[in-house]
Amino acid sequence: MTEKEAININHNNTIAELATFYIGKDLWGIDILNVQEINKIFDITPVPQSPDYVNGIINLRGKIVTIIDLGKKLGLSPSKQSADRCNIIVNMQDEYIGLLVDSIQDITIIDWNEVEASPANIESVHEKFLKGVFKTEKSLIGILDLEEVLSV
Repeated sequence: MTEKEAININHNNTIAELATFYIGKDLWGIDILNVQEINKIFDITPVPQSPDYVNGIINLRGKIVTIIDLGKKLGLSPSKQSADRCNIIVNMQDEYIGLLVDSIQDITIIDWNEVEASPANIESVHEKFLKGVFKTEKSLIGILDLEEVLSV
């Protein structure tokens, strides 16, 4: 089985929508079906003795949401303080988690048949966090495996 075939095993429908965002200069995407909302709530309460990538928690309409600096989690640079910085709120296994990113880009429609395996020269991001990459006319989108990113 090729790597490309392995990428497609978990996708019955070959068309998907990605919510794309920047961490530093890199463009990333996650399946829009995992996204609950995008917000700019930064009244974050620190959590003592948590991993360095956990910024803390917020209260989102009565639900406690853990905020993760996605750049730190991926081994990249931490999120920068700016007007564009956002939380992407995702729901994984009935737990709300906020992914702190530098900026939101757009929704990109992809065909899983055109997703390629992660390049061998990716050193800064653990390959296990990636489902693959998708090339657009202007950029390369790293597609995150959200379950893998949030499993540890």
